[in-house]
Amino acid sequence: MRLFQLAASAAVLALAATAAQPALAQDAAVKKAIEAEYDSYLAPLFLDFHQNPELSFLENRTAAKMATELKAAGVEVTTGVGGTGVVGILKNGKGPLILIRADMDGLPVEEKTGLAYASKATQIGTDGKESPVMHACGHDTHITSMIGTARRLVAMKDKWSGTVMFIVQPAEERVGGAKAMMEDKLYDRFGKPDYALAFHVAAELETGHISASEGIQYSSSDSVDIIVPGIGTHGAAPHLGKDPVYIAAQIVTALQSIDSREISPLKPVVVTVGSFHAGSKHNIISDEAKLQVTVRANDEETRAQTIDAIRRIATNIGKAHGLPDNKPVVVNVVEGTPVTNNDPALAKRLNASLAKALGPGVVVPFEQKNMGAEDFTYFVAEGLGVPGYYFAVGGTTPERLAAAKAGGPAIAGHHSPLFQVAPKESIVLGTQAMVAAVMDLAPKKK
Repeated sequence: MRLFQLAASAAVLALAATAAQPALAQDAAVKKAIEAEYDSYLAPLFLDFHQNPELSFLENRTAAKMATELKAAGVEVTTGVGGTGVVGILKNGKGPLILIRADMDGLPVEEKTGLAYASKATQIGTDGKESPVMHACGHDTHITSMIGTARRLVAMKDKWSGTVMFIVQPAEERVGGAKAMMEDKLYDRFGKPDYALAFHVAAELETGHISASEGIQYSSSDSVDIIVPGIGTHGAAPHLGKDPVYIAAQIVTALQSIDSREISPLKPVVVTVGSFHAGSKHNIISDEAKLQVTVRANDEETRAQTIDAIRRIATNIGKAHGLPDNKPVVVNVVEGTPVTNNDPALAKRLNASLAKALGPGVVVPFEQKNMGAEDFTYFVAEGLGVPGYYFAVGGTTPERLAAAKAGGPAIAGHHSPLFQVAPKESIVLGTQAMVAAVMDLAPKKK
């Protein structure tokens, strides 16, 4: 009996191994095809995107180029969704509707990487000011990968069945583009997806790896403006006015008590004052100071509690320093996005299937290393019934990481003028993972 069991087990393993061979061969062939297409087609596209970045809600050139590339790949395209947003629909028989999203905006940052293809672009923003522009967060890799994904899915139509909705999203950096597309009736016009997918290149993650949480993937983010009025006077006679610089400085200091004294130490929160502007001359007490604050949290309760605390602290410090009732401190939340959570069941499923498709050691455990935020959450908001899966793709080579660890140049973070990633490795793996996810979620009907 024991010998029979051993023989049966060996037979099962042999059959499983035989069945796995075609799948492994197919995955290897997909990777090889994507690598070849990067060298022949995607690399120039990436360079063009990198050298011609555009600011949030002003991505007209980028949107037009993405629309052209998607059409050329065989995708039905609609432009002008939520402003500069582009929607592409690829139909391939019966099956689920899968949303794939890539963000396309750059940042008002002057590139200082020294790369031969560094951006030298400038643009006048929605605020009327001209500034240098850089893809300092890797969105150029995201949109290049989307074109690679579309082209590969068209070439592999015999391997899957369903519809893919390609979302080229504006203004992620201002966490407003996804919301704008949803307010433009995205799901009413193009259908509510059965699944929503996205990825972000990660400078802190080694190339050749992807990582996705089975819960929280990104923190919330809110941009808060605090306007502190004052009563202007001569710097030599401060008693004749109300100094908004001094009042605002007190607010800056007091805001740090929110994390340390008001929020549970078991709940992460960040309150950062990123901008403080006031005055025009040494000896003039101005009549206004302005603070710009970013707020990050990992749950909606903490997010709301923190913003309420900012309002209370800022308003009452103004009162404590004698600001009249008709000149209160004003606190405005100007932009914001909730916490981004992956659907646990979908994340567990795709983490497992991608581990098989991409090979040993590619899918690594997720670790939240900062409180970065994302507006992808608007596509998968609670109540919509759209499960979402957002993953990170490694962007820095092992050699650069090892050199940094040995005391060499540090790996620049996102939004830094020194930010850079390895484009080929990031784009190829991001494309391979997206294709593999579609294959898992929309298998060919037999």
